[in-house]
Amino acid sequence: MHTLPFAPDAPWLAPLAGYSDLSFRMLCRAHGAACAVTEMVSVKGLVYGGHGTTRLLATAEADTPLVVQLFGAEPSIFERAMPQLLERGFTHFDLNAGCSVRKVNKSGSGSALMARPEQLLKIVEVMLRAAGPGRVGVKMRLGFQPGEENFIELGQRLAELGAGWLTLHPRTAKQLFGGAARWGSITELVRAVPIPVIASGDLFTAEAAARCLNETGCAGVMFARGALTDPLIFQRLRDLLAGRESAPRTAESLAQTTGLHIRLARELDGTPRALRALRSFLPRYAKGFSGIRALRQALITCESWEELEATAGRIAELCGSSSPLSLADHVHFSSRAILPDADCAPPEGPADPPE
Repeated sequence: MHTLPFAPDAPWLAPLAGYSDLSFRMLCRAHGAACAVTEMVSVKGLVYGGHGTTRLLATAEADTPLVVQLFGAEPSIFERAMPQLLERGFTHFDLNAGCSVRKVNKSGSGSALMARPEQLLKIVEVMLRAAGPGRVGVKMRLGFQPGEENFIELGQRLAELGAGWLTLHPRTAKQLFGGAARWGSITELVRAVPIPVIASGDLFTAEAAARCLNETGCAGVMFARGALTDPLIFQRLRDLLAGRESAPRTAESLAQTTGLHIRLARELDGTPRALRALRSFLPRYAKGFSGIRALRQALITCESWEELEATAGRIAELCGSSSPLSLADHVHFSSRAILPDADCAPPEGPADPPE
């Protein structure tokens, strides 16, 4: 069994609903992700055979270390779901207490659990009883709404229960992704609990992650939206912390990244659904390049894997007419959009990236 890495130079890939499937996890691992978390999995879907649950749990021998993120509101359903997951060979789990999407909160799941801490603790107790001490973490927010911030007390009680780590997105659930992430709250949690704290929120570049590590003293960072635009962000952080120069963003590197993602998706999935998802997803990698519109147009007309691979081979031609914006410039416009993050499920699967 693989142990989980907690270190500044061991960045994690966040659970990105609609995006962090097996092929994307393997892509990020190839570029320095030290650990990955599955898309959030409904325990009810697992217990009652919900459509798509099996796909969300697809994995491979090299997809390690891996954490399965679960969401739900009833301890009794977790009691039924955990043995199934353990029988499938999964060893580490995360409870989603951060998703602020309305349809998830209406069921009492996700960040709604921050308003029901006793229920959250009961669920984690069930998960720990099944998986064992240290093998369960919790992804949480500061609280459900301003004025009701309970992340410190809750974090302390989770540590006492035997949770192995905590991941904090330092906004309240009601904030969604508005305003700046309060990294100072990560520092408070780090000082208050004896277990590793992973930072999440506004980590769009390797430089931002390095600042967060330095300012908060957290055990590590989790990349979400930053990885959707630049899967090389993991290696960029490792290089930055080691004093090495990172490879620049070029049309050639974009073509390599895109081509690898296509090959992985075809080999590990190969379904028409995966093909359609990639057509919408891949233009995210070209943010800041002048040829993004031409690339998007070329991709959406692809009807086969062969066409998709051939288009990837033309990326240097389509996007190489000028240098891309810096990642800092990219963040200026991308961070204002409400994109899927570690906490959220997209309404209807992957959406086309905004212009």
